[in-house]
Amino acid sequence: MSNKFYSSEFKYAIIMSYKNEDYTITEICSKYNISTRTLYDWIEKHEKYGLSGLNDLRTWQPYPKELKEEAVRDFLSGKYSQLELIRKYETSSRSVLQRWVKQYNSHRDLKDTSKERTSSMTKGRKTTWEERIQIVLDCLGKGKDYQEAANTYNVSYQQVYQWVKKYEDGGDEALKDKRGYKKEEAKLTQEKINLQMKRLERENERLRAENLFLKKLEEIERRRK
Repeated sequence: MSNKFYSSEFKYAIIMSYKNEDYTITEICSKYNISTRTLYDWIEKHEKYGLSGLNDLRTWQPYPKELKEEAVRDFLSGKYSQLELIRKYETSSRSVLQRWVKQYNSHRDLKDTSKERTSSMTKGRKTTWEERIQIVLDCLGKGKDYQEAANTYNVSYQQVYQWVKKYEDGGDEALKDKRGYKKEEAKLTQEKINLQMKRLERENERLRAENLFLKKLEEIERRRK
């Protein structure tokens, strides 16, 4: 994607121009000097997040250490393209991901990043199971704004990030505090397998939905030619 700044209003106008069939994708990309992938990316974000998804993502964003490490491991596995990883981990650009990989390959620690070290970024607090569920649902409802949730509920950024990740992997039950609670090893293993299966099912559903979306766009484009 070009480094040129595009306002959310401009992106929305372009998307509406395409949806209203004022121009074809080829004509739009040529007229405004953007790539087809850029336009598809704007359309997808608008479909998923509405107008807020069109905001410029080059503004500063905090990323916890755990997220960086997982993104780098996925990149090095060769199983994902850079575009897939940007979507999966909601990074602001390819350059952000590439910087993490470079740091990792240079044997430098991937640390939590924050605009300023506030208490909500570094200090957590004890919470109940019900509180964790509420915080996660609120965070997901606001587009995974971890810092806003941390500020609102007086918890740490890292706590919110981990709770959201656990919830996406295993639902409400994954948010329970199991410290000090012993289970049989066989049962633990089976639960881990079940959670992994659920995670794979969700990932497969996401990939199927994404493929259908792209096929739909391609079909619309073919019909216009």
